[in-house]
Amino acid sequence: MRKPRSGIVALAGRPNAGKSTLLNRILGQKVSIVSAKPQTTRNRIVGILNEARGQIAFLDTPGIHKPLHKLNVRMMEAVRGSLAEADVVALIVDASEPFGRGDQYALDLLRETAKGTRFAILNKIDLLRKETLLPLIEKYNARGLFEEIVPISAATGDGVDMLLDLLFRKIQPGEPRYSRQDFTTQPERFFAAEIIREKLLAHTSEELPFTTAVSVDRWEEDEGKGLLKIYATIVVERESQKPIVIGKGGAMIKRIGTEARAELESILGTKIFLDLHVAVHERWREDERFLGELEWPLGG
Repeated sequence: MRKPRSGIVALAGRPNAGKSTLLNRILGQKVSIVSAKPQTTRNRIVGILNEARGQIAFLDTPGIHKPLHKLNVRMMEAVRGSLAEADVVALIVDASEPFGRGDQYALDLLRETAKGTRFAILNKIDLLRKETLLPLIEKYNARGLFEEIVPISAATGDGVDMLLDLLFRKIQPGEPRYSRQDFTTQPERFFAAEIIREKLLAHTSEELPFTTAVSVDRWEEDEGKGLLKIYATIVVERESQKPIVIGKGGAMIKRIGTEARAELESILGTKIFLDLHVAVHERWREDERFLGELEWPLGG
């Protein structure tokens, strides 16, 4: 009988490449929020796959970009740390978009930082014509950076089983790093803030994703009533953004709260009272203390 394998795989790539969608697909459950808007993932998310072949800890990292704020500097520090730590670095590429300067920046970062085996994962092949896929594979193969180039669709699952087979072959036999019962290291409070932020991104205008954050202020468990009370604040940068989040007659914040509460009840398995407020913090992306409060322990 083969000894179970254990390893760390970093999922890296440009914003909107599909890293979080792929992680949720692999685990068969949601551990990382998903949005069509860039820079949705701000922290390193740890997702843990346990199966007969062994354990893989996946590190879902923020999208690779040039940082302009202290928030973005922290995001890129999380990326670099994950690339250096991982046994396998999987660069997730949006194969439906033309190769550009951002893609070259990501390749340069991998060349400088990634210590382990490198994979190129060409995602969104469901959106490609077949005749365009082979030249793209050849383009990434010619870089001389990657041991494996794997076309997949995280949205449909096409190619994901083959990707997992290759990953398990590359990692070494060993004891699991995490409990076999765990599927993530994220605290429930962190996850709650992320679900609220996901609903906020889904329903607000294009200018808000970069300028909003969610802070969980109080977390009260009433075991006698089987009720979890979550008090959270949606933080924006300008007074003019508050009405966007609140909506006419409070309709928007009610919609965000209703959807977040329903999803959290489903995931956490308990009744939830969710209280949302909106506050203005003009320079929160530059406030080291506030950014520190938003960062929950990342595990590992």
